[in-house]
Amino acid sequence: MDFVQQVAAWFADPANWTGPSGALARIGEHLWYAFLAVLGSVAIALPLGLWVGHSGRGTAVAVNLANFGRAVPSIGILTIAFTALGFGFLPGWIALTALGLVPIVTNTIVGIQTVDRDVREAAEGIGLTGRQVLTEVEIPVALPLIMAGIRTSIVQIVSTVTLVAVVALGGLGRFLVDGLRTQQYPEVVAGALLVALLALLTETALGAVQRAATPRGLRRDRSAGVAPGPPAVTG
Repeated sequence: MDFVQQVAAWFADPANWTGPSGALARIGEHLWYAFLAVLGSVAIALPLGLWVGHSGRGTAVAVNLANFGRAVPSIGILTIAFTALGFGFLPGWIALTALGLVPIVTNTIVGIQTVDRDVREAAEGIGLTGRQVLTEVEIPVALPLIMAGIRTSIVQIVSTVTLVAVVALGGLGRFLVDGLRTQQYPEVVAGALLVALLALLTETALGAVQRAATPRGLRRDRSAGVAPGPPAVTG
C-alpha cells in the first residue's frame, strides 16, 4: 500500500473519527480554541483601532507595534508564554490572541482614517458628537476594511491552533504532534489536510459574512467598479 492509499485508509477508518481522540472531537476542540482566541483579539484590537483611528492619537505607535507583531512568530510567543506559565490553556490562548491582533488593529485604523474629512466635518456641523460621528459615519464607511481585518485574523488563528498541541492541548494539532512522535505519518498528513480544509471553509464562510455585513450602498459601488463613497449625512 503506497502512502496516498495509507492516508485515504486513515480517512476511511471510522475509528479515526469517533471517540474523545477522534477527528470530530478534535475539530470541536480546534474551533473552540479558535473561538476563544478570536474573542480575545477582537475585544482588545477593535476598541484600540477605533480609538486610534478616530482620535488620530498614537497612530505611529500602533502601526509600529503591529509591524513588530508581524515579525514575531506565533511559536516564539507560545514559547515565551509556556516558559512563564507552563503547560495548559493560557499560554496557547495568549499566543493565538496575539496573532489575531495585528490585522484587526491595522485594518480598523486604516478604515477609520480613510473616511472623507468633508463627511466628518459635515456630520459635526449638524451637531453630531464625536461618538455619533464614529458610530454613525466612520464605522459604517470603514466596515468593509474592518471586517476584512477580522476575517484575516480568524483564518490565521484557525490555521495556527495546531500549535497549542505543543503545550498539551487538544485540537487537530494532536494528529501532527502524536503522529510525529509515533512515526504514524499518514496520521500527520491527514491532520494537516483537515486543518487546511477547515481554514478553507472558514475563509469561504467569512467571505459571505463580510459581503452580508457590507452596507448595500458600498456593495453597489464596488460592483459598479467605483470606489465606495461616503454615506450622505442628513439632519
